[in-house]
Amino acid sequence: MSGKALPNAAAASRADPGAWEFLTLVRERKRGRLKVYIGSAAGVGKSYRMLQEAHDLRRRGVDVVVGFIEPHSRADTIALIGNIEVVPRRRIDYRGVVLEEMDVDAVIARHPDVAIVDELAHTNVPGSKHRKRWEDVLELLDVGLNVITAVNVQHLESLNDVVQRTLGVLVRETVPDWVVARADQVVNIDLSAEDLRQRLVEGKIYGRERIPAALENFFTEENLTTLRELALREVASSVDRVREDIVRREEGRTAGAAKTADRITVAMSSNPPHTAALLRKASRIAGRLNSDWSCVYVQTPDERADRIDSSVQRRLVDNIQMAQAMGAEVVKLEGDDVVDAISRFARERRVSLLIVGKTSRSWWHRVRHGSVVDKLVRAADGLDVLVVSFDEPPSTGAQQAGDGDE
Repeated sequence: MSGKALPNAAAASRADPGAWEFLTLVRERKRGRLKVYIGSAAGVGKSYRMLQEAHDLRRRGVDVVVGFIEPHSRADTIALIGNIEVVPRRRIDYRGVVLEEMDVDAVIARHPDVAIVDELAHTNVPGSKHRKRWEDVLELLDVGLNVITAVNVQHLESLNDVVQRTLGVLVRETVPDWVVARADQVVNIDLSAEDLRQRLVEGKIYGRERIPAALENFFTEENLTTLRELALREVASSVDRVREDIVRREEGRTAGAAKTADRITVAMSSNPPHTAALLRKASRIAGRLNSDWSCVYVQTPDERADRIDSSVQRRLVDNIQMAQAMGAEVVKLEGDDVVDAISRFARERRVSLLIVGKTSRSWWHRVRHGSVVDKLVRAADGLDVLVVSFDEPPSTGAQQAGDGDE
């Protein structure tokens, strides 16, 4: 926080209550606070609402700057920036083209009370300080700056498979769920599918040349209704997490003790065909239960580094990195008996829910060698085992959603 005095409560309470709630959080302690506006699709008004709140906070004497805003040539959004200070962007020469990104160090040096940072899922240009913008935001929070940001619901990592399967849209850029779960406030910017399509037709979202294709593809009424439902559920889950935390504090229990009672573990084999979907499912469940979660992999003698196939080893490393990026604690176990190693780990860590993927082995292989999943279910003693089945997402004709859809 900066050394400037913040306004008194009486003056602030006369303005927008949503902004006042965030201001109250800002004043509570020095750790950076995070507020996330979440929407169903581009054009619902996330950037516009952030800028409205920025003006509201400035009227109360709060020092607010724009760290990064992407108006996408929308006149209303550009006009709303007005007299809000915009921190100059960092210019990066990439393959002969000069591109602009948020200058994280410049925002930190400016040290405002609140920084507005748009497009949380954005992938930064190579040569930037961090690979993803959400990593930029985490650094701002770590040094004590408060951040208001925005993201579309389809960019949540755990929903990647759901969006691709139900909408036929391949989302390239994602944000780990734990980043949004860390937010002190999550606010849904809700707009009906009909109203959003009308905004598109009026040229308030994309240029005229993009409107016909958008109406026929991503911006169908069915797609927008599905995304709207996902956004509403995400915000509802966030409210539930906050309510649970309040109840736990009132009951005098620590958050750590409460989480231990609902610990979740994912059992991952060395080369599962559906690891990403399994991890996203686990991340989603852990978020709804407000629980810590871990990912275990059992290295058998046949899978030692000097014996495992190099391609399998590369995929295993990729899967481990994915689990870590999604907020899981990754634990490597060693043993001859996979079921025994996982069961022992579950008992020692007091795991309450074990998540495994449905086996892809043939019926004949299961008859001859047995199934690890079946053995885990039989061995479970006081442990719930969730077996996840997988639906193949569309492999052809999928649209792609990137930062332009913010």
